[in-house]
Amino acid sequence: MYTPPEWVTDAEVCDAVRTHWLPDAQTAVNLPVGFGAHHWKVGDGAGRAVFATLDVLGDRHSASSLEAAYAGAAVLASEGVRSIWAALPAKSGAFTVPLARGVISATRWLDGRTPSQEEAAAPAHVVEVLAVLDDLHSRRPPPRIPRWRSRVPADLADQLRRRTAAPWTSGPFGEEARAAIAERIDEVERWARQHLALLVEARRAGDIWVATHGEPHFANQVVTPEGLWLVDWESLALAPRERDLVDLVDIGAVTAQALGAREPMLELFRLDWRLSEIAEYAGWFERPHAGNDDDRTALGGLRWELRS
Repeated sequence: MYTPPEWVTDAEVCDAVRTHWLPDAQTAVNLPVGFGAHHWKVGDGAGRAVFATLDVLGDRHSASSLEAAYAGAAVLASEGVRSIWAALPAKSGAFTVPLARGVISATRWLDGRTPSQEEAAAPAHVVEVLAVLDDLHSRRPPPRIPRWRSRVPADLADQLRRRTAAPWTSGPFGEEARAAIAERIDEVERWARQHLALLVEARRAGDIWVATHGEPHFANQVVTPEGLWLVDWESLALAPRERDLVDLVDIGAVTAQALGAREPMLELFRLDWRLSEIAEYAGWFERPHAGNDDDRTALGGLRWELRS
């Protein structure tokens, strides 16, 4: 997230990291990176540092699903799966620790850079990403990783019709968000019907589900002199392999045919992302909000998902 949380302090984050991962931790600096979790660089003053992530609990993640995902990624990394930048175990052996409204985890500090979307679509880069994903998808999934489930309510369109019938006055962007959703509610209903039909088809093919990262797009890639790493493994889950391939197809990096990807499953994950984001943003702007950078980013995200 781009705005530091008001409900936990840097000192509390530093104390948690000191207790569970880095005994001599002295400073925690909030990092305005990513969107969905909060991040800090926590250092000990002697050159050692970790990247701490505070995942908020809610519809997207539970404490148990986060622990299972981070633990599963660590197992896969220990078995030699390429380019997994996995979480570090805490002193307890767990990979997450409760803190404030969520759970905190830590990875070793990684010096590198995030590629641009244009760089991520370059042929040589795509080859490297596909090698990582092929390796991941071919491995035996750890037995306790979460099984992917859609977060889209079956009655989402009906819910949104009811909820957008009255003004949203809990923050400066409420009415703008409500009007945007209300204007596109018929499209949301059409997308939801299509999504439900595809979801039934995906469940029938559950016997060929594989371990998937969930969001291996450019924002979760780090390029280093040693090669490419995938970060942010909180969404690791057993799912159709198209869950990891849809972004590569949609940015024009490679065709579905070249990947042997099933177009109905690609469309399922396009719709699932779109509808779950719309549902999450609706809740965001119904609730009190201040109009900060995160709110502006969320409003832009909502408008993007509502496009034709």
